[in-house]
Amino acid sequence: MVACAEGIGVPRGSGMFRPMLRAVAFLSQEKITAKVNYMKNTFRWSDAEVGIAISKAPTLLTRDKESLQHRSEFLISVVGLAPAYIAYRPAMLMYSLEGRIRPRYYVVKFLKQNGLLDHDRDFYNTVMVSEKVFMERFICPHKKAAAHLAEDYATACRGEVPARFTFT
Repeated sequence: MVACAEGIGVPRGSGMFRPMLRAVAFLSQEKITAKVNYMKNTFRWSDAEVGIAISKAPTLLTRDKESLQHRSEFLISVVGLAPAYIAYRPAMLMYSLEGRIRPRYYVVKFLKQNGLLDHDRDFYNTVMVSEKVFMERFICPHKKAAAHLAEDYATACRGEVPARFTFT
């Protein structure tokens, strides 16, 4: 396990070494290789980028292929993020697509389309902030201009897409 973790690019002294050991503990070398190749194809990552992503978020190795596929499709095709951007910020792949990533994307897109955001926000920071901070930064300041926003966000977090969040 130690050799495998170091072979992936996580040195013993790294803070990610223990999480990497847990991630590879029950995976054979063949499964790790297959998962690495799958991520390279799915996220369109180079060898270096997949190494960076896994060294920053070892639990990517334990994610099922379907969830990785859905996140890749959404983040690259819908949000428009570059594969390298995702590789350097793989922690966002740990969050629920339906319960966090997609609803927050809808809120930011709604605010932009309605002229309620004064500047572009970094998508990673939008996903990574706590629920409380997200509400304080993106929902509460717009209570008057978009009274329905909190309700629509809550609906989106339940996996439904409110009509106001349907974009053409």
